[in-house]
Amino acid sequence: MKKIDKIIIIYLIFIILVLFAINIFFFNASKHSENKEYNVEIERLSREIETGNTPDISGCKYVVGYEKQSDDEDFFKSNYSYAIKMIDGGLYRFDYKLMVSSNLKLIIATDVVLVIVSFLIVIVLLYIRNRIMKPFNRISELPYELAKGNLTVPIEENKNRFFGKFTWGLDMLREKLEDNKRKELELQKEKQTLVLSISHDIKTPLSAIKLSSKALSKGIYKDEEKKIEVAEGINAKADEIEGFVADLIESAGDDFLNLEVKDGDFYVSNLVDEIKRYYIDKFELNKTEFVIEDFKDCIVKGDVDRSVEVLQNILENAIKYGDGKNVSISFSDEENCRLITVTNSGCTLAPAELVHVFDSFWRGSNSETKSGSGLGLYICRKLMHAMNGDIFAQIKDGNMCVTTVFVRG
Repeated sequence: MKKIDKIIIIYLIFIILVLFAINIFFFNASKHSENKEYNVEIERLSREIETGNTPDISGCKYVVGYEKQSDDEDFFKSNYSYAIKMIDGGLYRFDYKLMVSSNLKLIIATDVVLVIVSFLIVIVLLYIRNRIMKPFNRISELPYELAKGNLTVPIEENKNRFFGKFTWGLDMLREKLEDNKRKELELQKEKQTLVLSISHDIKTPLSAIKLSSKALSKGIYKDEEKKIEVAEGINAKADEIEGFVADLIESAGDDFLNLEVKDGDFYVSNLVDEIKRYYIDKFELNKTEFVIEDFKDCIVKGDVDRSVEVLQNILENAIKYGDGKNVSISFSDEENCRLITVTNSGCTLAPAELVHVFDSFWRGSNSETKSGSGLGLYICRKLMHAMNGDIFAQIKDGNMCVTTVFVRG
């Protein structure tokens, strides 16, 4: 804010100095020009008097009259500016008027134009200061505060058309982060409760297993039937523990993601437009041929934002694991569904591993040198199922094809 205030002040000082310099320059030029003009007329009239002729002032632009000195004391008094000339031993007074010259008109016009332009520029600078710089200055610290984890920082409502949507988005982000933080704490509490509960439940069958196995190892049971009974008991307790572990794994696999989906309808063209906006330039920079085949638009069911997220995940995988030559998006219809297929050349995934690509935390043998978490396609499947759709992958002619299935609206 201080910088733009300095700019406005410096600009105003500069304009004042320019106006002053222009006025001084033109005033001096105009003054010299006017002196020459009325002096020329006075010299002409003086020569006519010297030759004994009666001066004709009807053609004069500046001189309005002349008078020879007499005993009248009013000789040196006049309503006009005048000049005194000695002619043939007598004094003559030539009265003249100063007219506004074209230079003076130019000065006035220049001053008016500069003042108007300067006024408009100052208005623009003040508008930028108050409507853009000032609101931005107020919200410039918000991302930093959010990054530090300060999710309770107040965000003032801003109806500014430049930053209103940005401020609203920041407030939504803050609320979303705060909500995620709350859910994460609740999840951690549930996880701890679950782990403690399962740990407690495991202790009983585990103690029974240890007791039975120790009895067997010491040969306490002589009867073979009893030994078989004890062994079957150990197996049953092991199955019980295995069930607890399965519950724990399932909980860990499903609950750590919060994938909310809004029910609704959207046009396929809206989804494609968002993908174009994200990836046309990106593929061009990567020198990858990116083709979106022609399609007949239709309405499908689902959340358009989540659908964009799904296709983004698939396209990012195409960039990461493909050979970078070409990526295409094609469309087809089956029964009451619209199928959107992303195909990338240079598939390096082993066919035997294809069945695992949608598993959580699974990464193929082709990902050893690639960074990632193994959750991208797993999230895609969860989202598509949440939208009553589906997703599957195929390897065709050395190309990786991932198809999303959307139910028509």
